[in-house]
Amino acid sequence: MPDTRYSKEHEWIRPDSDTHAVGITPYAEQQLGDIVYVEPPEVGRTLNKNAEAGVVESVKAVSDIFAPVAGQVTEINQALVDDPALINADPDAAWLFKIRISDPSQLDDLMDADAYADFVDALS
Repeated sequence: MPDTRYSKEHEWIRPDSDTHAVGITPYAEQQLGDIVYVEPPEVGRTLNKNAEAGVVESVKAVSDIFAPVAGQVTEINQALVDDPALINADPDAAWLFKIRISDPSQLDDLMDADAYADFVDALS
């Protein structure tokens, strides 16, 4: 999706109405393997940029989720809490939480799809 931005911690963020949805990238999902538990941030919580926002647990590891931008959590994806494996089925669609960004210019610090693809290639 052209409006999607990516962090070096392998989260994606994209506009969704008056907020932004945040999820983990397919690369992160592949590295984690079968996801068995998701702990999103609480609705109403204010997150700082790059701060720990939640946890994703797989059969291989526990991984922190980081906020790619600062803002207030407006919604969590309860379907993922109930069925974390939905991330494995389609990590690009499985948003973890939505955030109302406090400083939209922070999106400029994130990578677009091409830059993120180059970033992931360099990790190999």
